[in-house]
Amino acid sequence: MQPLVLYDTTSKLPGNQWSPNPAKPRFALGYKGLPFVTIWVEYSEIATVLKSIGAKQIKRLDGSDAYTVPVVSDPNTGALITDSLEIASYLEKTYPEKPIFPNNSEALIRAFDSAYKTLTFPAVKFILGRTAEIMSPDSAKFFIGVRSKDFNLPWDEFTSEGPKREAQWELLEKAYNTMYDWYQKSNGKWIMGDTFSYADIIVACFVLWYKRVLKEDEWARICSWNGGKWAQLLTDVEKECNLA
Repeated sequence: MQPLVLYDTTSKLPGNQWSPNPAKPRFALGYKGLPFVTIWVEYSEIATVLKSIGAKQIKRLDGSDAYTVPVVSDPNTGALITDSLEIASYLEKTYPEKPIFPNNSEALIRAFDSAYKTLTFPAVKFILGRTAEIMSPDSAKFFIGVRSKDFNLPWDEFTSEGPKREAQWELLEKAYNTMYDWYQKSNGKWIMGDTFSYADIIVACFVLWYKRVLKEDEWARICSWNGGKWAQLLTDVEKECNLA
């Protein structure tokens, strides 16, 4: 079997990875035990690189078309798939061993993905601000323009300290308190109880993003929530996906 190719965006951090969406196929590939290689792309060069390989565009929040990672190329089938959720669906159908949508749960996990994003999206502006700090100058400039347009806000709304920053923290903690309640109702280690699924990958990959881009004291703050649930979940999912 030839290795699949994952297109991800690079950073100044050791090991490069930071972005939650490309992390999702990385975790899914690891869980299924599929060989893969990563092609690292500067954020500012994503459109150029993906257009050159014939990748599809996605719809941005404002309805415009854009190239984005992750993209997975599968030389075994000739498939080229954009968007983390569509990649997960493709992997499940093409390589069904060790399912990530167990018990025919893809429709429910798609709903979970939407609910999770709705819950956390209003609270991540300051994390996006931190993200620009780990990029090269050209990529940071491009990233700032894209995210300012996504939220229709000036960049100082993403980087402000004081009461505005604390309000973001309160929103994020509230979101994860809700998530914690969801997990508590599962009566097991995972969101589906004792059954691991792509839903747990979704949560873990966003927690990974926080761990990678936030300052040490900020990450410690998240680690303190809900009895250390989120750092432990990330550790558990990394182990499950052979990425520990």
